[in-house]
Amino acid sequence: MPKLPLADLTDDARVWVFASDQAVAGESTHRMLAQVDDFLDRWHAHGTPLTSAREWRDDRFLLIAADGEGASGCSIDGLFRALKTLGTEIGANLVTSGLVFYRDRDGVVQSVTRQQFSAAAGSGAVTPETPVFDTSLTKLGDLRTRFERPASESWHAALFPVTRR
Repeated sequence: MPKLPLADLTDDARVWVFASDQAVAGESTHRMLAQVDDFLDRWHAHGTPLTSAREWRDDRFLLIAADGEGASGCSIDGLFRALKTLGTEIGANLVTSGLVFYRDRDGVVQSVTRQQFSAAAGSGAVTPETPVFDTSLTKLGDLRTRFERPASESWHAALFPVTRR
């Protein structure tokens, strides 16, 4: 099934946000996207080709979406396996968990553990206005409206120290 631009999929499309633990650029990006495209060209669920899209953002985020409810357990497992293997090939972990992604004062996307983010919030290195990324979103419409926003408007606000009066 041909891939579509992400913008052509409906807000109800299922989305997976794969966030790299480090920046991926240059030749590694080209190699990664070529392999992702090859996978998506062959991506099926129960023998039916999936209508899909992908986008690479900020040298960190691989967004993959599938229109409709077609993606099933086995097809999703195949996607995760392919990306774990690909991460090894490009020297970056694309299937991460527990990391917080935010934009630093220079506009560069950083990744840290929740504990490190909380410590940075306590020291003032990140503030409630710091842009953060919600990698847990599962619907394309939510990604379009809530993927990057100030920490104070996201679940990340819970990682800031509580001030008592």
